[in-house]
Amino acid sequence: MGVDAIRFVDGALELIDQRVLPHEETWIRCTNATETADAIRDMVVRGAPAIGITAAYGYALEVMAGGDRAAAHEVLYAARPTAVNLRWALEELAEVPTDALLDAAKRMHAEDIAINQAMGGHGAALLPKGAQLYHHCNTGALATGGWGTALGIVRSAAAADPSVHVWVGETRPYLQGARLTAWELLQEGIDCTLVADSVAATLMAAGKVDAVLVGCDRVAANGDVANKVGTLMLAVLAKRYDVPVYVGMPMSTLDTRCPTGADIPIEERDASEVRGHRGVEWAADVPVYNPAFDVTPAELIAGWVTENGLWWPPGHARS
Repeated sequence: MGVDAIRFVDGALELIDQRVLPHEETWIRCTNATETADAIRDMVVRGAPAIGITAAYGYALEVMAGGDRAAAHEVLYAARPTAVNLRWALEELAEVPTDALLDAAKRMHAEDIAINQAMGGHGAALLPKGAQLYHHCNTGALATGGWGTALGIVRSAAAADPSVHVWVGETRPYLQGARLTAWELLQEGIDCTLVADSVAATLMAAGKVDAVLVGCDRVAANGDVANKVGTLMLAVLAKRYDVPVYVGMPMSTLDTRCPTGADIPIEERDASEVRGHRGVEWAADVPVYNPAFDVTPAELIAGWVTENGLWWPPGHARS
């Protein structure tokens, strides 16, 4: 699998600390729901599928130790409100007998890897030989159980065609692209170039992008996509330059209870993430608006790539 980010060892959940990558590889150990929720909230782990798997392990650990199911659900669900996988994972485990919870969480983890590999194959089939791909945020093994969603498509494409090249958007303000995606691609030996987010239009205008690949934290029933902030900007640019935008979408991220993107709660994070990074501040002392996600309308999406193939919302014109 290459990169390993979530593991269950000696009766505890262990998570690679994504806050200190790529310069340090440190593991955080979680033994109950509160510690797991803290790890999710503090961005030790991030990415919708990874958050769901992590919550499943945390819930199992808490309940197996005699903790209250409702309390475990509440503390974990409150950790990050936008990613629907968190809610989905907790609902999947709600009626599972206590002695079967850990096996259920492990099965969820393994199934996520299989889902991503299937998705990778479907997405790779959409791309031309020698594709120049623009990738936003981090959607690889670090954001999932393994392999990745949008970055899993890259991995599958590169396995068949080593000439694939990835433009890695740095992804301000948390720098998931610069710190995490570039690191993952380096581990995998996949050709890539890091660019500032503001370079995306220049690349598209020059004809250097064949497709934009993004993940999703929640997809509404009408196909609107909630994803890392900046996705909407990329989709608008891609529309202008006739570049297709493909969303790596595990079916677990489709929220049929959410009619449109306007119904998706958007998490706002601390101003410190915009003011600087890891103790270095560069911003003037002014107010900060820091939404973690934005919503991209379905009309700007060329295709939603799932483990079952391409999906389109009802009434959407297929590309």
